[in-house]
Amino acid sequence: MAEIKFEIIEHIGVISESSKGWTKELNLISWNGKEPKYDLRDWDPNKEKMGKGITLTKDELDTLKKVLNS
Repeated sequence: MAEIKFEIIEHIGVISESSKGWTKELNLISWNGKEPKYDLRDWDPNKEKMGKGITLTKDELDTLKKVLNS
């Protein structure tokens, strides 16, 4: 399996935290050197392991916000 490289460009916020210390976070992340996207997923306390998540462009995030506010 190919190594996935990531850089957290901006930490936006923590949504929740599990009893084991993992946090569900919204971050702006560059995956494999590509343009950063908004990312919502679980992270271990050291940011070495991650759970499955979802990435969104700025337009998709704006649309999601509109949907949630309606």
